[in-house]
Amino acid sequence: MLSDAEKAAIRDRYKTLTDNLPGFRPRAAQRQMLAEIANTFSRSLPVVDGELPEREGESIVVVEGPTGVGKSLAYLIAGGVMATMRGKKLVVTSATVALQEQLVDRDLPFVVEKSGLPLTFALAKGRGRYLCPYRLFGLTAGHAQGELLAPDPVLALWDKKPEQAELDTLREFADAFYARSWNGDRDSWPAIVDDSLWLRVTNDRHGCLKTACPNRAECPFYLARDVLETVDVVVANHDLLLADVAMGGGVILPAPDDSFYCIDEAHHLAKKAVNQFAAEHSLAQAMSWLEKLPQLASRVEALVDKPELTAGAADAAAACAETLTEWLWLLGGEEALSPVEGGDPTWLIDDGRLPEHLKQPTANMAVSARSLYKNIAGMADAVAEARRDKPADAPLLDKAQTDLGFIVGRAEQLTAVWDLFEREADDKAPPIAKWITRKLDGKGDYLFSASPVSAAASLEHGLWRRAAAALLTSATLRSLGEFDLLLTQTGLKWLPGVSCVALDSPFDFPAQGELYLPPLNASPKDPGAHTREIVEWLPKLVDETEPVGTLVLFSSRKQMQEVAETLPDNFKQHLLVQGALPKSVLLETHYRRLGEGQPSVIFGLDSFSEGLDLPGEACVHVIIAKLPFAMPDDPVGKTLARWIEKRGGNPFIEVTVPEASIKLIQAVGRLIRTERDWGRVTILDNRITRQRYGKKLLASLPPFKRI
Repeated sequence: MLSDAEKAAIRDRYKTLTDNLPGFRPRAAQRQMLAEIANTFSRSLPVVDGELPEREGESIVVVEGPTGVGKSLAYLIAGGVMATMRGKKLVVTSATVALQEQLVDRDLPFVVEKSGLPLTFALAKGRGRYLCPYRLFGLTAGHAQGELLAPDPVLALWDKKPEQAELDTLREFADAFYARSWNGDRDSWPAIVDDSLWLRVTNDRHGCLKTACPNRAECPFYLARDVLETVDVVVANHDLLLADVAMGGGVILPAPDDSFYCIDEAHHLAKKAVNQFAAEHSLAQAMSWLEKLPQLASRVEALVDKPELTAGAADAAAACAETLTEWLWLLGGEEALSPVEGGDPTWLIDDGRLPEHLKQPTANMAVSARSLYKNIAGMADAVAEARRDKPADAPLLDKAQTDLGFIVGRAEQLTAVWDLFEREADDKAPPIAKWITRKLDGKGDYLFSASPVSAAASLEHGLWRRAAAALLTSATLRSLGEFDLLLTQTGLKWLPGVSCVALDSPFDFPAQGELYLPPLNASPKDPGAHTREIVEWLPKLVDETEPVGTLVLFSSRKQMQEVAETLPDNFKQHLLVQGALPKSVLLETHYRRLGEGQPSVIFGLDSFSEGLDLPGEACVHVIIAKLPFAMPDDPVGKTLARWIEKRGGNPFIEVTVPEASIKLIQAVGRLIRTERDWGRVTILDNRITRQRYGKKLLASLPPFKRI
């Protein structure tokens, strides 16, 4: 229950903030959001004697806050006060780098300054964003070049020998880090760093020497993590949150039971979670590092007295290699993997249920992979223990530890793939998507991939039932006017205590905007005719004499380019096409043209439908070329669609249309960004008036004046 002290603290901080902002107009929706968060977080159940309480979602709230509500200020004040007074960490996550930077660089400093709420905060990043000084200094010592070119497990990830320019960059890293002119954060390096090169100087949790590392005191990752333990607010992205959940929670970020979560841009969470719980591995790369394992095991055996582990690892590696060789033979005759034009052939296994002749090889591979991981992880633990007892052998042990770390990571990946391949969901549960891709380039290879089609169960058990409290928010969370899709995809539907709130928009949509649905003849199902009709309509819709901005959104890059190429030359001079210029340059050109009294028309794809902020006359007309239906053409989407059909459902109505509703609302939302904005939305897709689902899509849009 919300205490009087908590109520007073939130009220006082909010009043202080509004008093410090001349001209601030209180927003009812923002105050409602403050109250919803505070009341929900107050229902957080405590951990008693180390036992998690039975949580049913009573401390979780889903809030759809339209643009202009001021969501971040609401959750930072309410969440900050509640977390501080209840001894919790406030963990704020977003889907995009832009919002993370906005939170750390603008919103949090603003709240602290204007409200007087004494919050400390830091940005959390994954280990892979940081330099490993131990590895870097090892590579750039006097023997650096020989070390780089020497055979070791990590070279399995390189497709070529390092060039002189790469060696020079490593030296620049070392000099800058040694001089403390660079903090080891990849994102703060002044130039773009190639992924393959960065892989050589970063580390993962398996290869890290941890407290035994001689460079532990200056390690950028550990210094950053130490800071996280001292601050009130941790800002991260969804991927880092989900990676932490996958590892059991509390490994990278604060433990779930010690955290109040504010998950912004929550409409991305479900799909990011599916990606997080997926796994894949290359057959050729696996064979490569498996061949190196016996030699590494012999080296480890000479350093630690664990013959049963080293022998077990070597035996398991041989069993894995033998079974993968069998798979190579089995797949050689698979018709679905015969070469095709236009790309690498992929075999999607129907319903995730393996053919009978593949079940035993799959079981053999899964057992061998688990045994391999267990023995290698045991070897790594033994080396770490020996590091403490045999300081004289430290250099050899450290080298073995980093080499083992690479192998442990690969074995973990191998195990994850074959655990998923072996698993078969029951008839009522969503299946595991399983597919094999034949890589035709080079010497040829096979890629084994598997993924759950839904992460709902993993989120329910790994996050929601463990979190002290959580807010999920975004400008667009409802689909076709309901929260059902979000609740289903995130697993919140199984928690009866979850509350959902849709806040009112502060904008006067009937007065600020218009919706126009031209009488088109061509359906998007006839792409050629539809493209020709768009070309005919655009010059009629855009006034080339008005110095205002227009945003035209396409669902297909092919159609966007065809329209851009076919338009009259006098119209083309006003065009700015996504992909032809970097986004920053495109926007600079757009504003410059407007400033010079010229019209400007931006052609964009899906990424411009969200997060693109063009207030005022920078965008007075949003034209949507086609309803944003994303038909399932990937293995995960196809497997889910087939499962829905076999249950008597309609994947188009149950998934495609609801997801299109969210995307359409986001696209339409590019028009009105402030209370002073105005303009028109035009939709060039006649299905919105001719199909039954079109009425539902229209009903979910803002109530613009229809013309």
